[in-house]
Amino acid sequence: MKMTRRALLGAAITIGFAAAAGHTSLALADKPLTIGFSQVGAESEWRTANTVSIKDAAKQAGVNLKFADAQQKQENQVKAIRSFIAQKVDVIAFSPVVESGWDTVLREAKAAKIPVILTDRAVNVSDKSLYVTFIGSDFVEEGRRAARWLLERAKTLPAGDINIVELQGTVGSAPAIDRKSGFEQEIKANPNLKIIRSQTGDFTRAKGKEVMEAFLKADGKKINVLYAHNDDMAIGAIQAIEEAGLKPGKDILVISIDGVKGAFEAMMAGKLNVTVECSPLLGPQLMSIARDVKAGKPVPKRITTEEGVFPAEVAAKEFPNRKY
Repeated sequence: MKMTRRALLGAAITIGFAAAAGHTSLALADKPLTIGFSQVGAESEWRTANTVSIKDAAKQAGVNLKFADAQQKQENQVKAIRSFIAQKVDVIAFSPVVESGWDTVLREAKAAKIPVILTDRAVNVSDKSLYVTFIGSDFVEEGRRAARWLLERAKTLPAGDINIVELQGTVGSAPAIDRKSGFEQEIKANPNLKIIRSQTGDFTRAKGKEVMEAFLKADGKKINVLYAHNDDMAIGAIQAIEEAGLKPGKDILVISIDGVKGAFEAMMAGKLNVTVECSPLLGPQLMSIARDVKAGKPVPKRITTEEGVFPAEVAAKEFPNRKY
């Protein structure tokens, strides 16, 4: 059967359009995923490692990452999220400075049809559909693990009250609230364990040292245990304990959370007794989940990272394995 010249021309045009459409869809498929990420700041070794993990994972995954450092201020994060909305990024991810006060800006992201992923820290919002998923640690469980170690250690200590001072993280932040709550839930099992002072050290080494100095001036001879919500505050506090002429790890037991290299070094030096792990290496997981979210695949509402507890006795053996 012979095709007329007009039919041949029509077929050629149809094939041309199909090819062009194919190229367009390929181009769209090849378009890199753009993620807007707002980080809390750089207040600790943990946070620095978390930032490196996210930036490296984005590079390796070919993701276009728009990164904003909030310098521990919620208003800076709100501005960053609004900027990401204006730039029409594919996904917004952030580690919130504090738990509350996010409803308005997250509604704006939802209205713009940009999915939101929480990393490391949770938010307290009236509508849970304002974010797709939360990737991070179970902070309450971390507090419980710290307390369980102390409950076991308390069995070897002389009878009588065991006085604890607590260095809390940033006021209103999820890890500060939850690590306090988990610890308090567990120590109730031993009525001799008493928190005699509790104050924020804002997750920083300098503030941890400053607050511990004040604790020591007020109650120096009465303090048996320091519970710090992160390693950086514990390391600052260890310096204050030494400057007061006491031996950290012996005169005052030191318990902290995160599991950074600095904590392992302090344990190997006999100055810190235990650190509860909280992994900052969330980058690869974030990139993978962001791709699934953008592709419309279902993801769990809560993704918990796997972590352990490291007492001083295992520090030297474990230290070479630490990546942060």
